[in-house]
Amino acid sequence: MSGGLLVAGTTSDAGKSVVTAGICRWLVRQGVKVAPFKAQNMSLNSFVTREGAEIGRAQAMQAQACRVEPTAQMNPVLLKPGGEQSSQVVLLGKPVGEMSARGYHGGRQQRLLGTVLDCLAELRGTYDAVICEGAGSPAEINLRRTDIVNMGIARGAGFPVLVVGDIDRGGVFASFFGTVALLAPEDQALVAGFLVNKFRGDVSLLEPGLDMLQGLTGRRTYGVLPFRHGLGIDEEDGLRVSLRGTVRESVVAPPVGEDVLRVAVCAVPLMSNFTDVDALAAEPGVVVRFVDRPEELADADLVIVPGTRGTVRALEWLRERGLADALARRVAERRPVLGICGGFQLLGEHIEDDVESRAGHVDGLGLLPVRVRFAREKTLTRPVGEALGEHVEGYEIHHGVADVTGGDPFLDGCRVGQTWGTHWHGSLESDGFRRAFLREVAAAAGRRFVPAPDTSFAALREEQLDRLGDLIEHHADTDALWRLIESGAPQGLPFIPPGAPA
Repeated sequence: MSGGLLVAGTTSDAGKSVVTAGICRWLVRQGVKVAPFKAQNMSLNSFVTREGAEIGRAQAMQAQACRVEPTAQMNPVLLKPGGEQSSQVVLLGKPVGEMSARGYHGGRQQRLLGTVLDCLAELRGTYDAVICEGAGSPAEINLRRTDIVNMGIARGAGFPVLVVGDIDRGGVFASFFGTVALLAPEDQALVAGFLVNKFRGDVSLLEPGLDMLQGLTGRRTYGVLPFRHGLGIDEEDGLRVSLRGTVRESVVAPPVGEDVLRVAVCAVPLMSNFTDVDALAAEPGVVVRFVDRPEELADADLVIVPGTRGTVRALEWLRERGLADALARRVAERRPVLGICGGFQLLGEHIEDDVESRAGHVDGLGLLPVRVRFAREKTLTRPVGEALGEHVEGYEIHHGVADVTGGDPFLDGCRVGQTWGTHWHGSLESDGFRRAFLREVAAAAGRRFVPAPDTSFAALREEQLDRLGDLIEHHADTDALWRLIESGAPQGLPFIPPGAPA
């Protein structure tokens, strides 16, 4: 077998990432050597590969679905928003500068098409199949001229396109039809058909509509995936805790001890890698919520200040909302606070930032003995260490360089009393360390909480990916999908007017 497929969507969040991961897991279980690919990703949730390249977390999870190590070639362009109109451009895993949306779409994006096609060709030369994920909608007619992630990739690689629609939102038939009808004839020829996502109810009631859709477009529907809670892999953006849905909405596990543990995560602007708290949400008896008001910290046993793409902006936001004062009161009362990456930096004494915000000297919250200087070179590493007597693995993505001047060492950061800070993302995914940390938090909070002795975050992720593979295997026409991946789009697909505007 040799081939590929582009999974496009009628909208953002239609389910492209989930469907791509599901197809990848289904294929690898058939013995196919498969890789994921997303030419361009816009996300603040990123990951560091073993060679020190930064890519989107969704592609890292899709690589896990394929049971392969993620590489920079799987997500050659990553855009990390720094505001409403600008993003940091990460090319082949390394930042190459900040750019406005107008500047990027005005010429830079199109010049990257050759790079992304080279990466795709490299993957095609290594794997039996490559399953590509699009972005947004392929019918964004204002962006088609410079597109390198939807039909630009499909046409460049000659890949068939499967369009995913979220029926739970409503309007899925119009979305399918309109998506095809706004594409140029050359692009329409590659759109093989549709996949309905998040369907609730009796599928026989939907079938007449699917038959009419085929009559209108000449394209079949390759499957109807039922609505399932907790099937999202690591999100590109948003405020959903992906694994929490899997654990809490499928099997409700009671706490092992007598009490639950309440975790409040400050929803700072430009929050990055909020997936760090997934491992906490996976623990029976741990309740995780995102908060933006100081009174919401009052009953929390642990407050987490997460990573952010805008440390200085997040610092201002905390002060404006009264959260900075609430955090200071917690620290004075020796109640647990954990700062991760940008959250760690703003807990320090002061920040010198001539790179990210260009604000120069800014006073931090002064809750940890740390001074931070922003370097132009970004730190991208996969550290391994020990804390609380347990093995810990993580990954670092930051411009800020921390000078720790006191406290007890903690994962390259420090700890003072019950205030903890580290640059390490993903540390809570290490099961032994997570349990030890939660025991410390419970003791400090006076909670009779006991971590479950057998929660394996890695095993839960594997179960989640297998559920995605099962969804494709049981509810999609896998024989037809196989032919599509192997042989390309069917010949003679009709043109649906009006097509793309001139």
